[in-house]
Amino acid sequence: MQPVNAEFLAETGRQIASLSAFLGGFSATFLGILLQSPNSRRHVGWAAGAAAVASASFLLAVISGTTLALVMHPGAPPDIAKATFLPQVRILIIIAFTGGIYSILLSLGLSGWIRSRQLGIVTSVAALISGIIVALLVR
Repeated sequence: MQPVNAEFLAETGRQIASLSAFLGGFSATFLGILLQSPNSRRHVGWAAGAAAVASASFLLAVISGTTLALVMHPGAPPDIAKATFLPQVRILIIIAFTGGIYSILLSLGLSGWIRSRQLGIVTSVAALISGIIVALLVR
């Protein structure tokens, strides 16, 4: 990975951690709602599983983003500021955040099938288009 400004990395960590905390909370809430569903169709289980993966992924992104922000902070003690695990933390943030985004999109796409075929098509198309846009933006 190419060297990046420490302030930029710290701010990136803060922003990803904040966004991941919000999306992780949404995922966990969505998971709770799906688990309470009296519907026993396969779609409920798959949507709930995707919401659980999204929630766990966003939790990892929050922890790694916060760690990155702390390590890169200008006032960090010298022994913390020279963390050797920084490249691994950056990779973990990317994997966890991206995995969380795609998992939550999968969960949202599947959720419409719980109600009806028409709604399932709409939510699946919306999730697919969103996934493509995310892929283009991340690239």
